[in-house]
Amino acid sequence: MRVPTLALVLAAGLTAAGCSSPASPASPAAEQTPAAAGRSVQHARGTTTVPAEPRRVVVLEPLELDTAVALGVTPVGAAVASNVTGVPAYLGVGDAVEPVGTVPEPDLEAIAALAPDLILGTESRHSQLYDALEGIAPTVFMATQSDPWQQNVELVGEALGRADRAAELLADHRRHCEQVADEHPGAGTANLVRPRDGGTLSLYGPTSFAGSVLECAGLTLPARDWGGDIQVDISPERVPEAAADHLFVPVQDVEDPAGVPTLVAGNPAAFPAVHLVDTSYWISGVGPLGARRVLDDVDRVLDAP
Repeated sequence: MRVPTLALVLAAGLTAAGCSSPASPASPAAEQTPAAAGRSVQHARGTTTVPAEPRRVVVLEPLELDTAVALGVTPVGAAVASNVTGVPAYLGVGDAVEPVGTVPEPDLEAIAALAPDLILGTESRHSQLYDALEGIAPTVFMATQSDPWQQNVELVGEALGRADRAAELLADHRRHCEQVADEHPGAGTANLVRPRDGGTLSLYGPTSFAGSVLECAGLTLPARDWGGDIQVDISPERVPEAAADHLFVPVQDVEDPAGVPTLVAGNPAAFPAVHLVDTSYWISGVGPLGARRVLDDVDRVLDAP
């Protein structure tokens, strides 16, 4: 992506705002919160004053999108994991959220055209864009998408002025975990593998989003050296290293058995129970709503005879 100059970005934002009628309830200008009513939020790039009640939010990370919707704030724009799939259907927001490029390559002109009053992004992905984004609207950055997801949910809640509700959502998640774990004692071991090109599989660890949810639901991820990362890649000849009582495979179409990797399907001794799950919330949909869906899937799998 060729990043436009800040002048062009600001011009796009001013044009979009100027085209709105001040008398319209949906007008960005009418919804702006006075600076005097703002709040200070500490984040990866320092401290930023944000509106007391942001109303036109743009998010650049799946966790920020999931969390905002869970908190009752539907963003006006979001960077998406894929231009093909767009905003994940599981969020239930329909066409209310405008795609603004992809997560690794947000479209600054599209963001400015939405006249946001708050932008949420990630230092590890969007560091070079921070100054341009801050020129459009107050901008708050998570440090990295690899941080424990619950901590990032708390930051999003603070930025949106809904910290108490974010804490409630996380408490609900813990209770949901305990419920699933209590109903399925001795659930056994589990691994999550994502098919890659050339037969390589990405194996997700306990610090990943889905890995942490599997463990909180009472499943055990087999011990291995994760090297401080949320995942490791294993080559075709090492696929048996992913052996577990339950193997979860995130795919686009859970009804298509072709989604099971050939080396997994041909080794029932290592993989006695293989479950296709929806990648839109097992991998992409990090956040309270995605976690709820993952736990529901785990509960359904463990209930099956």
